[in-house]
Amino acid sequence: MSAQGPRFDVAVAPNGYAWWYIDATSADGRYGLTIIAFVGSVFSPYYKFSGRGRPDNHCAINVSLTGPRGSAWAMTERGAARVDRGRDHFTVGPSGLSWDGDTLVIEIAEISAPLPYRVRGTVRVTPEMIGTTAFALDPAGMHRWHPVAPRARVEVAMTHPDVVWHGDGYFDSNFGDEPLEDGFDEWHWSRAHLKHDVAVLYEGKRRDGTPFDLALKFDRQGRWHDVVQPSPASLPRSGWLVKRATRADAGHAPRVIRTWIDAPFYARTALATRLFGEDAQAVHESLSLGRFRSPIIQSMLPYRMPRAFW
Repeated sequence: MSAQGPRFDVAVAPNGYAWWYIDATSADGRYGLTIIAFVGSVFSPYYKFSGRGRPDNHCAINVSLTGPRGSAWAMTERGAARVDRGRDHFTVGPSGLSWDGDTLVIEIAEISAPLPYRVRGTVRVTPEMIGTTAFALDPAGMHRWHPVAPRARVEVAMTHPDVVWHGDGYFDSNFGDEPLEDGFDEWHWSRAHLKHDVAVLYEGKRRDGTPFDLALKFDRQGRWHDVVQPSPASLPRSGWLVKRATRADAGHAPRVIRTWIDAPFYARTALATRLFGEDAQAVHESLSLGRFRSPIIQSMLPYRMPRAFW
């Protein structure tokens, strides 16, 4: 499917979702950052309990920063009255993303939960390449993935916490016409910046039990081509015992450098690995939607994902 730029104005139908995802690692490897802007927030208990009739009434910007001098987390959901979306901008309450065709600027002004502290700063994401193709993750095309900028330069200037750094990053988006947990039971995803290319690996199990996988390389011009999935490789479970799986060159055992996010149904990890004949550091995620569906997990979510009425 043809795609260009982030397209923040994409239509999201009832039951559907859209998200725009950025990750970055500092040049010295000590800091990790993830920012996800949601329409029809896929993990929102409020969206689920509402019947998912109005995706635009359940939007959030999630910020997760980890590092030695300060970590931060924020994910406050807001309703349609506090949301403004256009082709090149998306604001949710006091925070927002704007795209000028060359750089994505993210202004963050959030409050963490359950412990309230300020999370504020500016992040600039400058792509080195722009992906122009979206990919279906299921045969019916109900869930789609668009790698907007598989390789990008990221500048982080936070005032709360007070940290400034730069490093390599990645920018993509996902769209769906049904709840994520209706389409999938689990998935594992990773991206690795190689010397010339960016490798992106997807694999998992759909809700109907069928497996899926996708392995791609993107060159410096953003052109992509399919590659053969490397060999399966095991990883230790996360602290919450979430299963983690990945791929690596035969005979190589990937190593967990750091677990950036460790949640009851989700883990984000920095890996040292070897892919397509190159040593690399990868950003890796594992998502257990079987766990997410658990009533116990659902009851825990509001403490980390509050909904604001202002």
